[in-house]
Amino acid sequence: MKEALGHEGVDPGAGSDAGWRYGLEEIERLFRDAPAPVAWLMGPRHEYRFANDAYLRLVGNRHIVGAPVAQVLPELAEQGFVQRLDQVYASGQAFVGNEVPVHFSGRGDDPARDRIVDFVFQPVRDDQQRTVGIFIQATDVTQRVAAQAALRESEGKFRAITNSIDQMIWSTLPDGYHDYYNDRWYEYTGVPHGSTDGAGWNDIFHPDDQKRAWAVWRHSLGTGEPYHIEYRLRHRSGNYRWVLGRAQPVRDEQGRIVRWFGTCTDIQDIVDAREVLSRSREELERQVELRTQQLLQAEEKLRMAHKMEAIGQLTGGIAHDFNNMLQGIVGALDVIRRLHQTGRPDTIPRFVEMAMSSAQRAAAMTHRLLAFARQQPLAPQRVDLNALVQGLRELVRRTTGESITLELDLPRESWPTRCDPNELESAILNLAINARDAMPEGGRLVLRTANVTLPRTQLGPNDFLEAGDFVKLTVSDTGSGMPQDVIDRAFDPFFTTKPIGQGTGLGLSMVYGFARQSGGFATIESRPGEGTSVSLLLPRHEGPDGQRPLVQPVPEITRARGETIVVVEDDEVVRTLAAETLAALGYRVHAAADGPEGARLLNELGAVDLLLTDIGLPGGLSGKQLADAARATRPQLKVILITGYAQEATDADLLGQRFDLLRKPVLIDVLLRKVQDVMKAQ
Repeated sequence: MKEALGHEGVDPGAGSDAGWRYGLEEIERLFRDAPAPVAWLMGPRHEYRFANDAYLRLVGNRHIVGAPVAQVLPELAEQGFVQRLDQVYASGQAFVGNEVPVHFSGRGDDPARDRIVDFVFQPVRDDQQRTVGIFIQATDVTQRVAAQAALRESEGKFRAITNSIDQMIWSTLPDGYHDYYNDRWYEYTGVPHGSTDGAGWNDIFHPDDQKRAWAVWRHSLGTGEPYHIEYRLRHRSGNYRWVLGRAQPVRDEQGRIVRWFGTCTDIQDIVDAREVLSRSREELERQVELRTQQLLQAEEKLRMAHKMEAIGQLTGGIAHDFNNMLQGIVGALDVIRRLHQTGRPDTIPRFVEMAMSSAQRAAAMTHRLLAFARQQPLAPQRVDLNALVQGLRELVRRTTGESITLELDLPRESWPTRCDPNELESAILNLAINARDAMPEGGRLVLRTANVTLPRTQLGPNDFLEAGDFVKLTVSDTGSGMPQDVIDRAFDPFFTTKPIGQGTGLGLSMVYGFARQSGGFATIESRPGEGTSVSLLLPRHEGPDGQRPLVQPVPEITRARGETIVVVEDDEVVRTLAAETLAALGYRVHAAADGPEGARLLNELGAVDLLLTDIGLPGGLSGKQLADAARATRPQLKVILITGYAQEATDADLLGQRFDLLRKPVLIDVLLRKVQDVMKAQ
């Protein structure tokens, strides 16, 4: 105790006798350097007699020893923790809290913080078994809870992608054990979920096809060759129908197969068409009129089968990258659990950062996929392209390195464009990184803008670019260049010429998707040994200036004043995180799981300051429809829509009706700042 006197660690109290002094010295010796937050309260007023360094860091390094909890940490009293201490002290029964949100108010230079904590309040008794104090042990689990939520979200997105495809999709372990089927498989076959795992799938093959199917599958497993077979599969109707089965192996950096991904396509109509074509010419001529329509439909199915093969390869690429990211999250969480169990928490933050990094990479992967599909939410505005490029000069220079000379050619007369400036910056950096990789020995990188006027242009079989004025941004390098066969596939998703692990093949496809979604397009010009030029053509903006600064000041998150918020979100985890975080900040929060329940809350409540709703909701009433209905009776109601899918709302809808938009996944800090900004706006 002598060492503890005079610092924030312990206070034995003026009336302590030798016995208690010895006890406190023992407690300090055991718990002073403990990695977990530990504190000791005495008396019914819960005065701090001991708090180790970890506990002081948790509460914001305040001077607390010798004072009651309610005095030095009044925010804990406001959140009910002192009342809970009173109950433990009076009853003598311990209390355990798991993943409890705690808000710590700021003091001086220490900002306010919201944490999630596991803790125990353990009563301390004297020789007569009377409660004389409370022992506190806590664990800050904020990052663990966030990482677990990100993992669940990533897994949900992967399943959503596979279940959004019309084809039957399946996956196996390297040894061929089937452990995943998408919803289309169960809808088609009508079998219970899980009943075809392992080798159970062979039972729904036609008996005459089972031996052959097993032989082909074993051959693929043994050689690593792609799986390709036609066989009869039992349909939910009880009839056997011909299907086309295909599968591709996914390999790791060493070339070892880590998983198989496959598809099944119903080709019954194609098989029927083959039988017709095999008949004699005379019979075919007699039936040609009857069968013409069926043949046309069969040809369409055949084209679809080839298209689905490409989708199967796309799914395999997505799954490979997502599995790598999920492995990073799961592996880091497992290490964190082991470190916690063995009492070695010092290195836990590093593994938490690894898990968060993998989760953010998964979110970025989803964003790039939406960009390729031209379905990511955009926030277009007037953009001075020359100013944006000038602002990126230093970032591009640092990214490309000193061996590459950066030149800007930005004519003053360049027109403004209308696009999402953040996505445009991302596209430019993607192109700069590609250029850097093409010039390992150094070279010259040029960013050039120009005004162009184009006639109506056909970009694809059913894809046209309307005539008009465009602003052209060209990123040129003096690198290795590309042959024509690489140029032809450069915008394809997951196509890359980089070694395994050094590129996802989504960079240029994302750039092209962004350009098309913005109303423009992208082109590539290149020759081997001479360099490459990638051009983005974005539509000219001819409206009023009205441009907001590209860099906005970051507002401080402040306590609310009891404003009422209605949160509508069908995902329970997302809904709970949003509601509890907002409530911890001082808002009065009412939560609903679908559109009709949200409408009922809005009808029952009095004044409502803000509606925070996902756009895609179950129950037959979308978030956009819910907001429109609420605005009908509350014209001044403030609305924030949350979406990860651009087709759920158009920019015109949002701007015209004064709706604000957040894109999933959104960090809690970003959500809180958005709510605060919207609340302050007039």
